[in-house]
Amino acid sequence: MSGESESSQRTSSQPGLRRSLTLWDLILYGVIVIQPVAPMSVYGVLSDRGHGHVVTAILLAMVAMLFTGISYGRMARAYPSAGSAFTYVAQEINPALGYVTGWSMVMDYMLNPLICTIWCAGVSHDFAPGVPLWGWKIFFAVTFTLLNIRGVKTSARINATMGAGMGAVVVVIFVAAARYIFGHPHSDPSFFTRPFYDPSMFDAKALFGATSIAVLTYIGFDGISTLSEEAKNPRRNIMYATVLTCAVVGVLSAMEVYIAQLVWPASVPFANVDTAYVQVMGQVWPSLQIFGHVVAPLAVLVGATLLLANFGSGMGAQLGAARLLYGMGRSNALPKSFFGAIDPKHHVPRNNVIFVGLIVLIGCVHFGPYFISYGLGAEMLNFGALIAFMGVNAAAFMRYFVRAAEKKAWNFIPPVAGFFICLALWLNLSRPAIIVGSIWMTLGILFGIWKTNWFRKPLSFEVPAE
Repeated sequence: MSGESESSQRTSSQPGLRRSLTLWDLILYGVIVIQPVAPMSVYGVLSDRGHGHVVTAILLAMVAMLFTGISYGRMARAYPSAGSAFTYVAQEINPALGYVTGWSMVMDYMLNPLICTIWCAGVSHDFAPGVPLWGWKIFFAVTFTLLNIRGVKTSARINATMGAGMGAVVVVIFVAAARYIFGHPHSDPSFFTRPFYDPSMFDAKALFGATSIAVLTYIGFDGISTLSEEAKNPRRNIMYATVLTCAVVGVLSAMEVYIAQLVWPASVPFANVDTAYVQVMGQVWPSLQIFGHVVAPLAVLVGATLLLANFGSGMGAQLGAARLLYGMGRSNALPKSFFGAIDPKHHVPRNNVIFVGLIVLIGCVHFGPYFISYGLGAEMLNFGALIAFMGVNAAAFMRYFVRAAEKKAWNFIPPVAGFFICLALWLNLSRPAIIVGSIWMTLGILFGIWKTNWFRKPLSFEVPAE
């Protein structure tokens, strides 16, 4: 008995994560990770794939993600742990499946800052070509790491600043677009409804294909649950923050693509689908000649804003990855002495932050240009994220419906709908993404088999006090 008491005292005296994040901090974190301007970078692809029905695709994807968001929020009530989906699936279904879910999320969270670092470095190099591309990659990888080591409240304050900046730019876009739209008379009565439904171009299969891509707009909302141990009143706030983040991003994204479709009809092709939104903004605010140079003010502003958005997304994803690794390390799914350690000064899993930073640095400097394109990286993000989403929906179904004394439709419909929607999207990933993702999952499973002796060694799970 005394031995157990001493062990408990040692455990309680170890440094832990600090509960300091409010509901507003969590929503800001989620919005920044997803990006308030998320649909702008994929707008041209969505328009081309959906035959112009970008708004409808964004809204359908929002409904799909809300189902999964509800499952995430409900599971966070039961397990306010930094392990997120890993903990939910391991506790409610099976530890081995929990490990698989956690490993898939590791791929998701590590790819996000890697891709954001490559993108930010490329754009910065265009703005300042005097600095070599590899120099910009090192700069962003190191900056993400140093800011996250400073502590979660530092990251929250940076999120608030970036959120305000991007919000201001979105307001400028809305005002400029409204001035352009209402400054050009329209005699067609269906002009304002065509972005939702255009009978001359509508195709259900094309719309579903666009919706599967539009889900990328919401990838990252699950990162909110990885901050459960640093949130005040997590059993309430994680649920609200997850659902509200999906709703806020969905409505804002729909508004952003709606004005773009009003300015630039879907029947008019883009010169480059990858920069379609920038082309639209160039139409809204004509180019100016300053000191002999032609400048498109709004196009430059949008480009700078997307740089800021990817900066926030990359930093936030690294934060989520570090806490996910902490949850897996503390549960002995990964070496606990390294991944389960907390920095006593800043109360963050410093080892994990540095580890993710090194992976990002090595990946973007040596491998990024050769193996990971933006499109493949995005689909690989979906590979890991959708596995985790299916796992969380299955865990919510088991806990709140199968094991519940009373069978309620509210406990059945959201997790089941969320699971099968995510499964359909996962099955539609490209062949290269499935191959690369399967290799990653195979390596992780083999490591898990070795670490846990075929998953016979028990994993320990902690639900910390609130």
